[in-house]
Amino acid sequence: MSSAGLTIQTITWKQKVCTHLIPSDTMAHSTMLLLLISLALALGPAVGFYGGSMTFSPGNRFPDGSLEMHFYYRESSMGPCGSQADWICESGSCGILTNTEPVVTDSTAQNLWCQSEVHIATNVTSNGPFVLSSSGCCWKDNVHGVGGWTLRTHVDTGRRSDTQSPNRSPVSAAIPNIRIPQNCFQNIHLLAHDPDNDVVRCRFNDANCTVCHQHQNIHLYQESCTLHREDSLEVGVHVFELLLEDYPISNITLTDENGVFSVSNAFNVSSNTAALSQVPLQFAIEILPPSQGCVPGVNKPSFLTPTPLHGDVHHAAVGEEHEITLRAQISDNSIFDFQVSGPSNMSKTLTSENNGVLVATLTWTPQKTDLYRHVPVCFAAEALHSQSEMRCIIVAVAKARVLSGEAKVICDDNNISIVVSKASMDGIDQNWLQLRDPTCSLTSNATHILGTMSLNTCGTTMDDSGDFIVFKNEINSFENQNAVITRRNQVKFGFSCQYPKMASVSNRYVNHKSDYIFTESSFGTFGYSFEVFTDNSFRSQVDPSLYPVQVQLMDQIYMGIEARTALPEVTLFVESCRATPEDNPFSAVFYDIIKDGCILDDTVKAYPSISTKYDFEIQAFKFTGGFDEVYISCSVILCAKDSLNSRCAQGCLSQAARRRRRDVSQETARHYITQGPLRVARQTHNAASKDNGFLHISTSTGVFAGLFVVSIAVLVGILVYNVRRTRSIDRMHLLSTF
Repeated sequence: MSSAGLTIQTITWKQKVCTHLIPSDTMAHSTMLLLLISLALALGPAVGFYGGSMTFSPGNRFPDGSLEMHFYYRESSMGPCGSQADWICESGSCGILTNTEPVVTDSTAQNLWCQSEVHIATNVTSNGPFVLSSSGCCWKDNVHGVGGWTLRTHVDTGRRSDTQSPNRSPVSAAIPNIRIPQNCFQNIHLLAHDPDNDVVRCRFNDANCTVCHQHQNIHLYQESCTLHREDSLEVGVHVFELLLEDYPISNITLTDENGVFSVSNAFNVSSNTAALSQVPLQFAIEILPPSQGCVPGVNKPSFLTPTPLHGDVHHAAVGEEHEITLRAQISDNSIFDFQVSGPSNMSKTLTSENNGVLVATLTWTPQKTDLYRHVPVCFAAEALHSQSEMRCIIVAVAKARVLSGEAKVICDDNNISIVVSKASMDGIDQNWLQLRDPTCSLTSNATHILGTMSLNTCGTTMDDSGDFIVFKNEINSFENQNAVITRRNQVKFGFSCQYPKMASVSNRYVNHKSDYIFTESSFGTFGYSFEVFTDNSFRSQVDPSLYPVQVQLMDQIYMGIEARTALPEVTLFVESCRATPEDNPFSAVFYDIIKDGCILDDTVKAYPSISTKYDFEIQAFKFTGGFDEVYISCSVILCAKDSLNSRCAQGCLSQAARRRRRDVSQETARHYITQGPLRVARQTHNAASKDNGFLHISTSTGVFAGLFVVSIAVLVGILVYNVRRTRSIDRMHLLSTF
């Protein structure tokens, strides 16, 4: 439409109308312009884009070489439901895109918000990369004035050399309407799952602008996809546009239909590594006015068991009903609903319990088209002025339920034992089973498969379920990485131990590291203790209640590692020890104490002992940069005593040895054990004495502290004495870097 040099272009995305103006040279028509804009905006009810996510996976490969690709797009909106996205092929050979009508997956009765899902399918005839994209207008009114949105999905259908299949995208989603009081925003953990076990990283999408999407008061931890608030956020809606990218854990090749391959390198933070794929994750966070408090279970809903933990993986079968139970509680208010982002045919049933507890039962029956999908399900409990944390899980769909045996789980103070009946897992080879950490295998007898691990080994994770602390692990079957076929059934089942929070388990299992327990087929169940001792007799351990252990710079620290096993003829080998300022042996900041079996720190003194013990002392130090705590992590190996070819027999290697194949009958895998933290006390003139001493009070201080009847003159003399004492010289180690 045009009039006297004024042109108005009106573009409609479903029910949302955006008007672009081409300025007129004639000012007289400004009134008409405003009327036309108002008319255009009145053509339909207001719909505000509120985010979207995309995942994809390959389907059938047909005799003509074409490959079926499936895309699942979820969109959140404020107002009437219905997808605004119109996906197009931006580049490459995308085939012909066909999509279903949007199916509402969750909404409010008043149409305040909703979420829908669309299934898009295409057949591609080439194994090259292609890009799908969708753009539109407009985001719901927001703090930064973000208007248009762009979603982009990058796909490469080449056959991976590690899985012998095309790549599958990272999987993520978000609930439709995230609400957080201004004073309660700390961290938001986003789902970042990959069906191919690739490394997933998140980053901000700068497709529209480089300023409005950076969020100066928000830090994005790309490796964990966690949003962390660094300063207060303005009340209102904040838009987040992210990309999820996946990278192989080792170098692989991608081969197209002509046999031409390209190399995809493992992720390296210091290089510009190309991602295997990119998928969008966009959502909005509504910052509410400050609330009276942020205590879970009191001022805001808190999840209770058996609610799944964030990142859990459930297993479902085609045609069989799968059930997920959500349970939450609040005391200052009431929970009226659960927001859920799930697949299109998932149902939700609410049930009230006593004491402000609401239960939601989610039910979903996967269809044939869902086969091999990894489906994200996100949820949060809703109260009037608050919302629980958002949790997301994965439901992996197979043809039949994954085989799960009859098991008994024994929960002790410091370890978990699992006993699985072989009769319930007929035909399963124990040698192809492993715990979450693949270096931990299982043992067996005639009737049962056995495994024992401590609460901090073999990949055991600790989670806060709301009313319990839960320690979880799982038994998985595995295959030869280069195998294309298998004749073994897939096995996967999780097990856990939960401890009431009232038992203060966090102090027992976080500050002081209890014994590390492992199981390997050739060595059975064995363990390591790693302790701090009070002196060089290595008889008296520092009491666990005293952790973090307080030390002074230049103090002698006495530490001992002992292997505990029923096998009589074994040798303990400490291959490496390193210090870090955090409880992570792979921290970017570290200091090598022992490396490749060689002592590097010149204050280390090793004490002779029996073959299953390693006692040593080291002078206390701290890291530069304001760190006050030090953790010591060592990698240890257990070997058959008379084995001449084991790593234990090699001893110190001044140069890194060529990679060799481990003889599992002669030595265990390399296991990491950690103790700490050692907390460096701030230096003062009245510092504790280092008289051969570890944690000893100065003798002069102890004597004079008890003599309260001594004259003022003597006290003055002591003060003068203390002033003249020389300060201990800080010993600062230079930090190694990668």
